[in-house]
Amino acid sequence: MQFISPSPQVLKRIEWERVAIQKMNVQDLEEVVSLETSSSLTPWSKNMFVKEMQNHFSHCFVIKTGKPPHPSLIGFICFRNVTDESELLNICVHPQYRQLGIGKKLMEFYMELCSQKGIKTYYLEVNSSNGSAIHLYQCFSYQFFGMRKNFYQGKFDALLMMKKV
Repeated sequence: MQFISPSPQVLKRIEWERVAIQKMNVQDLEEVVSLETSSSLTPWSKNMFVKEMQNHFSHCFVIKTGKPPHPSLIGFICFRNVTDESELLNICVHPQYRQLGIGKKLMEFYMELCSQKGIKTYYLEVNSSNGSAIHLYQCFSYQFFGMRKNFYQGKFDALLMMKKV
């Protein structure tokens, strides 16, 4: 799947009225896996996404922009909720749409949905070399609580973060 490059105007701003977050479905998987493969050091396979979508505790959503019937997939988020805890499993924004607030929009959606379900504690792990993601999570009041040495590709540490409400 080849991604359509946004116009220069889109790179300067997003028309938020044309952005929609919706439940991930099987028809989204080709684009989701393509985006994941191009963005992650340790990408999920199509089967991993399918298993998450089938997991009773998991929630997977995509964010799209543009007019129907052909909106462009520009990101996704997957997480699990168990009792009053949530773990952010995967979040990704198309490289050409980064630094435009898409990740923030996905995190706001995630936090609001979890808040409505009574979530009190949030967990995630992030590659220590991913400064943009770390900054995003800190903006949502996540704190460091541990580390997994050489977790990603045997050379990058995973920082463990959590948030309590």
